[in-house]
Amino acid sequence: MTPGRLILAATPLGDVRDASQRLASALAEADVIAAEDTRRLRSLASALEVTPRGRVVSFYEDVETARLPKLLESLRAGETVVLVTDAGMPSVSDPGFRLVAACVSEDLPVTCLPGPSAVTTALALSGLPCDRFCFEGFAPRKPGERTRWLTSLVSEPRTVVFFESPHRLGSLLADAASVLGPDRPAAVCRELTKTYEEVKRGSLSSLAEWAAEGVRGEITVVLAGAEPRSVSVADLVSEVSDRVASGERLKSAAAEVAEAAGVSKKELYDAVLASRTSK
Repeated sequence: MTPGRLILAATPLGDVRDASQRLASALAEADVIAAEDTRRLRSLASALEVTPRGRVVSFYEDVETARLPKLLESLRAGETVVLVTDAGMPSVSDPGFRLVAACVSEDLPVTCLPGPSAVTTALALSGLPCDRFCFEGFAPRKPGERTRWLTSLVSEPRTVVFFESPHRLGSLLADAASVLGPDRPAAVCRELTKTYEEVKRGSLSSLAEWAAEGVRGEITVVLAGAEPRSVSVADLVSEVSDRVASGERLKSAAAEVAEAAGVSKKELYDAVLASRTSK
């Protein structure tokens, strides 16, 4: 039996007019539609004047693993399965990766209907270099993890794109200004393609001040890459010592700071120990 195929279908970020004709056709013709939110899927189909003929099943994070066997069974039986998330491209910080990986492991056909993505839309609007960039998903929630994550970006030369919730944006930008420097350029993209779309560009300190009063909507942050700099092991000793004083283990703090700065982990570790004995 010829297997079916999985279709990853990008959906509009906010403006339904961004939907492609291929998306409308796929929703109308699919045997199965796996949707992150079935209510949003039906609203989208209605706006596109499409009536799905296939089965519609929920496929959000908490049920993703449980839904895999049935979806794989459908694909093996020759059915077409269309996967859609609430907005943008499936698998990009949304459900989908596990299903794609399972299909790849079984050599089941997978294709993609390209379309809207908050990552590339924000990058293009940011005014920051787009030739090399990395995507970091959602910023860590816990303060300690966030600080370690920001520290890893200190010497990252590529433009960085990540998502953040609106109620944590102010504190995230304040922490970023502290760790990465107040003058590091960035852009906050809010409600992309929607009625109240806004792109705020500036330094991390100015953006932190702007966001302190609270921001609403879907948020994508674009952060400029680090300027090339020459750092010695001696310059990093105080940074490691400060992190240890805050409760981190010396070994892990030295390793993370050394990796971010591109210096020897052992040399930095030994330098911190030497600084302690010299006091």
